[in-house]
Amino acid sequence: MSDQMTIACLDLEGVLIPEIWINVAEKTGIPELKLTTRDIADYDELMQKRLSILNQHGLTLKNFQEVVADMNPLEGAFEFLMWLKSQIEVIILSDTFREFAMPLIAKLQYPTIFCHSLLIDEQNRIQEYKLRQPDQKRKAVIALKNLNFRIIAIGDSYNDLSMLEEANAGIFFRPTEKITQEYPHFPVTRTYETLKQHLCEQEGFIA
Repeated sequence: MSDQMTIACLDLEGVLIPEIWINVAEKTGIPELKLTTRDIADYDELMQKRLSILNQHGLTLKNFQEVVADMNPLEGAFEFLMWLKSQIEVIILSDTFREFAMPLIAKLQYPTIFCHSLLIDEQNRIQEYKLRQPDQKRKAVIALKNLNFRIIAIGDSYNDLSMLEEANAGIFFRPTEKITQEYPHFPVTRTYETLKQHLCEQEGFIA
């Protein structure tokens, strides 16, 4: 294990919680909302498409909050997160939005999260999204490295790639076959147990 202090930077959706947009798509019966960063690498293109669909179908923030209220973290996610926090500091770097992710963050006992926000009008409709800053995951990793931290990054999608590339160690968790073939240099884990085992073997963590 390095003498540097280490921070783990984790994606949220697909790593600790289910994909919120996919759940909304299933509850509302709008299949176009199932598209995620696994399908469209350009985040702005994806979000503009989503906002257009929301406007077309008249969905509001309340619709999202009702779906999220019934969701739970992925099975084993809470236990893995508690174990990881016992080893090192953990920061969630996510392209989700605080306005509808917080119920799930509460179920994870409020880990530190850097994410984006939404602009909501008087009718509770989502008008626009506001990035904390472009490419925030990579820039957060750069900032932490400049503070002399060693960074382990864990993600599953195209919007995690710059974070994984910038980190001292990048790890895929439950990625698609397509992205693993395109980026074969990242180790692939598909269960929390194998992810934990990888971290113990490569980083010297205690099981």
